[in-house]
Amino acid sequence: MRLGVMGGTFDPIHHGHLVAASEVQTRFGLDEVVFVPTGQPWQKSDKEVSPAEHRYLMTVIATASNPRFTVSRVDIDRPGPTYTIDTLRDLRQERPDAELFFITGADALAQILSWKDADELFELAHFVGVTRPGYELSESGLPADRVTLQEVPAMAISSTDCRARVERSEPVWYLVPDGVVQYINKYRLYAGDPRPAGTART
Repeated sequence: MRLGVMGGTFDPIHHGHLVAASEVQTRFGLDEVVFVPTGQPWQKSDKEVSPAEHRYLMTVIATASNPRFTVSRVDIDRPGPTYTIDTLRDLRQERPDAELFFITGADALAQILSWKDADELFELAHFVGVTRPGYELSESGLPADRVTLQEVPAMAISSTDCRARVERSEPVWYLVPDGVVQYINKYRLYAGDPRPAGTART
């Protein structure tokens, strides 16, 4: 079995994440892509991150219509900071027969040698760096047989921009799935202003 692992903060999850997972799933013939919302992302310890349960539920809503997409609580339920090595070790224990493909942004991939237990990461999974068209990654030091770049046009969408738009009461329809827009509105996530996150669709 070939299992894609899409780790991320997903604050909020958006169409760029979903398109990236779908593109990688097709290219590598993955049987399943499991989305793994981070518990306490160590790289963002100085930033405010929405509660894990909100991020988990938005991810469930966003992926529900694709039978090849699932969501795991493995990082959310593990105490302490979230490290990719722990995610992969836990998934390897859960799915010992699966070949793992870890999907991440190419900008994050460029920093991978600074991640915890970096050497073991490449033993556990093949890494796929999804990138905007035209982005070039200097893969110096990265094992060529364990790292692949995948261009994804929709990666121009960012969670940071989506949060900022909600705070400014600007619409995020078509940037994030409809169900996630409704969830953001219901729980007033990211709102600096009490008005709903999305005016009428235009």
